[in-house]
Amino acid sequence: MRSFDFSSWQGIATTVLGMLMFALFAVGIRVLMMLTIQQRQQRMNRQINERLKTLISAYRTLGGSFTGELTVSPAHLRELAAQAEGEAPAGTPPSDRPRRIRDAVEAALSDILLLGTEDQVRLAAQAAADMAAGRPIQTAELVIALRNYIRLALDLDAIPDTVAIPLQGPTRPQSGGGRSTGKAEAGRDRAGGGGSGGGGGMGMGLGLAGGRSGDSDPT
Repeated sequence: MRSFDFSSWQGIATTVLGMLMFALFAVGIRVLMMLTIQQRQQRMNRQINERLKTLISAYRTLGGSFTGELTVSPAHLRELAAQAEGEAPAGTPPSDRPRRIRDAVEAALSDILLLGTEDQVRLAAQAAADMAAGRPIQTAELVIALRNYIRLALDLDAIPDTVAIPLQGPTRPQSGGGRSTGKAEAGRDRAGGGGSGGGGGMGMGLGLAGGRSGDSDPT
C-alpha cells in the first residue's frame, strides 16, 4: 500500500489509472499468448488431419481387396504385353490392370514413406525395394500396421483378437469401358440429331428456292 497514494484526488486518479494500464497490459499479453497457442493447435490439427487423410487413402489402395490376387506384380507394361502375347489368344489386347494396380501401389508407398510412422516406413521401404528388384510384394502386413495406427489416432477401440480378418490386397481398379461406351453413344445420338436438323434445313431451303422460282415464272 505504500506505492499507492490515496491522500488526494489526483493521487487516487493516478493510482487507478496505473492499475488499469497494468491490467490492460496483462490482459493483452494473455490474449496474445492464447491466440498464439490456438493458431499452433489449429496448424497441428490440420497437419494431423492431412496426414490421416493421406494414410487412410493409402490403406484403401493397399488393402481394398479381400479376394483374388493379393500380390502386386512389379512388371512394367512391356513385360506385361509380352506375357499376354504368350498366354492370351491371338488378337486379344493385353490387360493393363496389373500396371494400374502397380502404379497405385507405388503412389501409396510413396505417401507412407513421407508421412508414415517408423514401423510403417520400414514396411513400405521393404515393399518398395522388393518391387524395384522385380519381386512380387504382399501388402497385408503394411495394411495391418496402417489399420491399427488409424484406429488409434481416431480413438477407436482395438479390434478384438477373436475377430478373424482375411488377408487384404490392393484395390482392383474399376474398368471405365461402360462409361466411355455411354459417352460414345451419346455423341452418336447428338451427331444423328444434328444430321436430321441439317436435312430439315436443306429441305426448307429447297422449298424456298422452289417458291421463288415459281413466283418468277411469267405464266
